[in-house]
Order: sequence, then structure tokens, then C-alpha cells
Amino acid sequence: MSTAAPAAPVPPLTRIETPRLILTLAPLEAAPRVVAYQRENWEHFARWSAPRGSEELSVANWRRRLEQFAADERAGMALRLMLFRDRDLSGPVLGVINFTQIFRGAFQACYLGYAIDYRLEGRGLMREALEAAIRHVFDAMKLHRIMVNYMPSNERSAALARRLGFIPEGIARDYLYIDGAWRDHVLTALTNPAAPKLG
Repeated sequence: MSTAAPAAPVPPLTRIETPRLILTLAPLEAAPRVVAYQRENWEHFARWSAPRGSEELSVANWRRRLEQFAADERAGMALRLMLFRDRDLSGPVLGVINFTQIFRGAFQACYLGYAIDYRLEGRGLMREALEAAIRHVFDAMKLHRIMVNYMPSNERSAALARRLGFIPEGIARDYLYIDGAWRDHVLTALTNPAAPKLG
């Protein structure tokens, strides 16, 4: 009698450690803390956010999202990281870093978005996290290009992108519907000088 081959082990999700932070996707049991992060920053993020609905504050919805985010990472489609201070991930969610729309082939690129709890701004935490996350995307994932787009009025995001080496490439008019109107965005990119050659 034949037996089915054992299932392949599920690869672990990305975990990046910096001097002050742990970067990884939140586990399912952290869904209430993801909701708390969203709720506590709701008004602060409104200036930079696309229209949001009540599902952003639903624990059940966030459990489904976390499951999907894990599947997306394992499929190589996206890398979504959340910022924690505690090695066991028992504390609050401090921020998020999302590498999405990962393209392979001749492009080898992705989009980057990031946000941090408003109470932690100005402490260098997001820069610390992004430097480590970008290094992972370039060195481990071998991507060539990371793109960040932000509204001209978002001076804090613009300054951080400059410090990280992102180069402005133009203005996209009426690029995204943000805070009740179509908003222009500055388009920037950072390229990986060590990206492997293709073919």
C-alpha cells in the first residue's frame, strides 16, 4: 500500500533584528494589538491614507489579513513587517513596513510603504528599521529597485527617504485618492548596486 509523501515543511517567516527592534509579520494572536495600533493612530494617519473602512478595526479581519500576508510572503509576492520591541513579540505593534507588488523578471522591483506610531516619531526607529529591511530586500531577496512615493506635503517621509538614499524621479499628478482628494506624489527609487545580473 502506497503512502503519501510527507508534506514539505513550511518555511519560517522573515525575522530581522536591529539594536532596538524586531521586524517580522505579527502572529495571528497579535491581531488585537494590530487593531490597537490602527485605532490609536487613526486620526494621525488620516492625512496620508487612502479611504479606510471599519474592517481596519476588526480583529477577525486582521487575523484573515495576517494569514494572507504570510501566504503572500511565502509565495514571494510581498514582504510585510511589523515593528516590535520585545523578542517574543508580546508587546504593542510600533509600526509597519510593507514591500509590496514584488516584480521579478527584468524589473526585479517593489514598492515600499511605512508608518510608525505617532508617539514614537523623531527617535530614529523607522530609519533603523528601514535600513535593516532594505538591506534584507537587496541582499537576501536580490531585488534591484525599491520605489517610495509620498505626497509633497509629507516632509517627514521625504526627509527619511532622502536620508536612506532614495532619488526623486518625478511628480505623478493626482496619483492617489488620499484624505478626500486626488493628491500629487513625488516618485522616488533606490537601486541595489550589488543586484545579480540576469540571464
